[in-house]
Amino acid sequence: MTTIPLPQTGLGAAADARRVKYVRDIDKIPNIPPEERENLKRVAEKYVFRANDYYLGLIDWNDPNDPIKQLIIPRVEELSDWGNLDASNEAAVTVSKGVQHKYPHTVLLLCNEVCGAYCRYCFRKRLFMDENDEVTNDVSEGLRYIAANPNVTNVLLTGGDPLLMSTRRLREIIEAIRKIDHVKIIRIGSKMPAFDPWRFLNDSELQDLLARYSTPHKRIYLMAHFDHPRELTDIAIEGIDRFIRCGVICVNQCPLIKGINDDPQVLSNLYRKLSWIGCPPYYLFQGRPTAGNEPYEVPIVRGWEIFREALRYGSGLARRARYCMSHETGKIEILAVDEKHIYLRYHRAKDEANRGRFMIYKRNDEAYWLDHLEPAEAGGGEKFPHTSPDVFLDGPE
Repeated sequence: MTTIPLPQTGLGAAADARRVKYVRDIDKIPNIPPEERENLKRVAEKYVFRANDYYLGLIDWNDPNDPIKQLIIPRVEELSDWGNLDASNEAAVTVSKGVQHKYPHTVLLLCNEVCGAYCRYCFRKRLFMDENDEVTNDVSEGLRYIAANPNVTNVLLTGGDPLLMSTRRLREIIEAIRKIDHVKIIRIGSKMPAFDPWRFLNDSELQDLLARYSTPHKRIYLMAHFDHPRELTDIAIEGIDRFIRCGVICVNQCPLIKGINDDPQVLSNLYRKLSWIGCPPYYLFQGRPTAGNEPYEVPIVRGWEIFREALRYGSGLARRARYCMSHETGKIEILAVDEKHIYLRYHRAKDEANRGRFMIYKRNDEAYWLDHLEPAEAGGGEKFPHTSPDVFLDGPE
């Protein structure tokens, strides 16, 4: 059995590398004790494992609770019977294979089913399972759908990770989208700036592509995904700088994850550093109740307390994030919590009637998701109404 040597702490030799080596076999990580490795292999059989030597080199293997380890290394708790593989019912807004249309002006193209590495708390881990066929390499049907819907101004390339695709394929997709005049924004959702900064730094063709098509009137946005300050290495920051120099607007979104960033100081440090490098925080997501994700979940009330405390620090640019949950019915912002209630508002909604709706629920310190909450009573003993499940795909925001 061959193993890939990894530095014990910090960046070490990984910082000098220019091409990462991928690891798909738990047996090839010598830092995991053999007895633990056998248990984790059972997890990886159900929820696939993938990482690389650079990212594994960020782990402090002497710390059993190291946050980078928690993020990338399987845990036996993932096998507990908990959650749903499609916790936000993305199937309900899938208009064709690999195409999701939940909000009037935004369409998602699931154009890749592979990531640079697999976050253990991923809400789309179903895409990486053998029996799944939601993603399509042929986005032509999605492009026709977008072209036929003039209300669509935003297209999000996601998956999987679009930046793991070849530059040739990215060029084909981006050039095709740019031929659709009503699409003003192209978003690329990617964790590659954290997993493999050299994917962009080494590819002058990709840099030229983004510089050409991120124009003053039609920008390309990088929706980066840094979960912890330790991911912001010098080489990762250099990668973000290169995106910016190509005219790409960079923002960061990540979930609140138990054992990784569920600490106000950690979260505020992440937000401040992101603001310094020109990739300010955009969304902090409540973890979806996805199958296998129980060990990473943080209750809503505790999440609000962490988020509120984290926003006490840094400039306004470090405090731009909204704390939201991507529920089946829409993107719901968690506004406040007091002794009796949780206050919510629809930031985005599938149903036109719910847009901007303000909601009050009874405080429940154990609840992880909207479905676990009970509406508070309004005047006259009535309860604030729950949301309509109707899908709405057209009209003004």
